[in-house]
Amino acid sequence: MATTSQDSEQQSLSMMYGTYADILFVLFPFLVIGMQRLWDGRLYDTLMQPDLSIAAAILAGLAMGKFVLGLVVNRELGRYKERIVFFIALTLFVVLGPSIILMLSIVGNAEVPGFVAFVQPVLLIIAISLYSTAVSISNLLTRFAADEGQPERGKRAARLPIPTPGLARRLWIFPVEPATMVCE
Repeated sequence: MATTSQDSEQQSLSMMYGTYADILFVLFPFLVIGMQRLWDGRLYDTLMQPDLSIAAAILAGLAMGKFVLGLVVNRELGRYKERIVFFIALTLFVVLGPSIILMLSIVGNAEVPGFVAFVQPVLLIIAISLYSTAVSISNLLTRFAADEGQPERGKRAARLPIPTPGLARRLWIFPVEPATMVCE
């Protein structure tokens, strides 16, 4: 039983590292652009250019893809289906729409209002949070769907709850343990 718990913990840790690697991979080109602007003494220009909105839109699109993957993988979601659809709508309404509007407004206007320097980093932080939540939910549902296909392993099998990511629980996606995993 201890090895199964360690395996589950190792899988969660690997998932976390993979998620942050994806985020860093998306943000790397924007980091290079920011470093070049810092070198030129124009770091504040980074906040007034559409770079952060582009990064937020990319991460929002990836998050929506992961939410949809979670819906497609496990068709037996019941009441959780509406919550995942809510997060798709939230991602579209709170991050993707404003990011696209900001990109078009910044590129189309000669003078950019000062609030853009505050709004763009906020959108990026929200996009990173939604993406990491989407990856956690997608992996959780994929693991749950795989565990459902396995038969019981005898009478000694104990049912342990699958750990749910903290953010997903705080956001009431899974207010109670969503699934159980059979362990010996």
